[in-house]
Amino acid sequence: MTEIIKNGCILSKNVPEEETSKTCNGDAKKSTWINLNVGGKLYTTTRFTLSRYPSSFLFTLCQPDRLLETDVDETGAFLIDRDGKYFAPILNYLRYGKLILNKNIEEEAILEEAEFYGLTDLITLLKQRIADRNMQRQRSSKHVYRVIQCSEDELTQMISTLSDGWKFEQLVSTGSQYTYGAEDQTEFICVFSRKCPNVDDPSKDQQFDRQAKYFENRQNSFGRRT
Repeated sequence: MTEIIKNGCILSKNVPEEETSKTCNGDAKKSTWINLNVGGKLYTTTRFTLSRYPSSFLFTLCQPDRLLETDVDETGAFLIDRDGKYFAPILNYLRYGKLILNKNIEEEAILEEAEFYGLTDLITLLKQRIADRNMQRQRSSKHVYRVIQCSEDELTQMISTLSDGWKFEQLVSTGSQYTYGAEDQTEFICVFSRKCPNVDDPSKDQQFDRQAKYFENRQNSFGRRT
């Protein structure tokens, strides 16, 4: 048996002739329709679709006189050890020449698959989309600032409980003091900031608004002691 390895993954190995003859719902050299088992998810397409990019792994896989042999499952479908849910955008790109993504799938995940299958045009398209997306997020990002007055003791507690992306920016002494208990306390002005997430989901905006009120509530709970 001879194994073929790509990117550290075992893609295929030579299989007995009687198993190869079962591939693609019959004779692999004559069938127009191709069955693929990608990570346990079954796909059916045509040899014409898979042959759109001659330099790709899928082109080599579906050729009748291919040098590359691969394992098949019990139905005769080619076995490909990749995540099946990411193969649908790859297959649709081969069918329509367009990148079609669900909202819950990131371009980076499909880029990994495009690189594995050797689809150079899709790789270029995905890299450009990722760059455009990141630039758009950077342009639309903004910061929210919170300014809070507190004592020395409150300052330590406040900074230690920073969370959810809040960052300490500046500390300014007010120059005023007051007595609390038996100790003199110095008052400070603290400036905190948080980068606003670039979100399309209104529920996430509401969640951010709740988090942004954290320091306001904290200041009210501390209060000013005179």
